[in-house]
Amino acid sequence: MSGLLARLFGASEPVLSPARPADAARFAALHAASFRRGWSADEFERLLVERSVVAHRAMAGHKLLGFIISRIAADEAEILSVAVAAAGRGRGTASRLLALHMRVLAGRGVAAILLEVDEGNVPARRLYARAGFHPVGRREGYYRSAAGAHALVLRRDLV
Repeated sequence: MSGLLARLFGASEPVLSPARPADAARFAALHAASFRRGWSADEFERLLVERSVVAHRAMAGHKLLGFIISRIAADEAEILSVAVAAAGRGRGTASRLLALHMRVLAGRGVAAILLEVDEGNVPARRLYARAGFHPVGRREGYYRSAAGAHALVLRRDLV
């Protein structure tokens, strides 16, 4: 009954779950639509089978709304990528994915999370600031673009 009501009266909350290697093609398609240089399905599949990689997805039925993927090394993790489809933007999808992801990483003994974000990507910077990340460095010309976009290195301690 609640599924019928959700279809009739608006979108329901996306379902968050661990990602699987079978998600590689969907991740690659969303990544390509979200970034200047997308990663291939093979690249995602290789990541998703690694024991040190943690990945989550947000689904609306059979449709991928977003994902987050990190790699753990010792007691630190690096967020490798976060992408949210246009249909999931501005609805808290990225915030929910990030919150779940941080809880899982903390449960696996991760003490700190690092990431690089395009300094011009205001929505992503707001997301990370709200989640408690703070700048710890800057990489000049890190992203390939006509302007040679710079990356901010952000960190969030979990302990």
